[in-house]
Amino acid sequence: MAVIISMLRGINVGGHNKIKMDALRALYESLKLQDAQTHVQSGNVIFRSDERDIARLTKRIEEGIERKFGFRPSVILRTTAEMREVIARNPFAKRRGIEPGKLLVSFLASDPEEEGREKVRQMKCEPEEMRIDGREIYIYFPNGAGRSKLPWAGLGKMLNTQGTGRNWNSVTKMMEMAEKLEASL
Repeated sequence: MAVIISMLRGINVGGHNKIKMDALRALYESLKLQDAQTHVQSGNVIFRSDERDIARLTKRIEEGIERKFGFRPSVILRTTAEMREVIARNPFAKRRGIEPGKLLVSFLASDPEEEGREKVRQMKCEPEEMRIDGREIYIYFPNGAGRSKLPWAGLGKMLNTQGTGRNWNSVTKMMEMAEKLEASL
């Protein structure tokens, strides 16, 4: 049985697409996803599943949310092994002075094509620093994300895939929760 980390895009933001975390956990359990645990209010769910087809599992969760809550957010899934790789590939890990709350990982739904990757690499985004690696974009906001002029909407269009961002504190906490769940198997 695999432990999966699920991240919902665009829920509980600005009063839109509201889902209470206890209702979200109950929905995951009703979908036969076991030991569902949530982290913060932005739709992070860590659970166990026998399902090996991640695309089918993603669709099942998206359809379940739509039936239950009346809207369909994108759902991005990562296995614990994939999340370990995300953490290991952090291009800012060895740099001193990086504040975890100002480092964001945007998890992409699919692997972008090289043309889109190149467009992102060529973006001028100072003072932010952005690195794309696999299905993740690592962005460091030295002045905080709230002051950034980075064109978020343009990233998805350039890469032709949806994504959802989590700060480094959330990434490491979700990994910690997934490893505890994995250890209890």
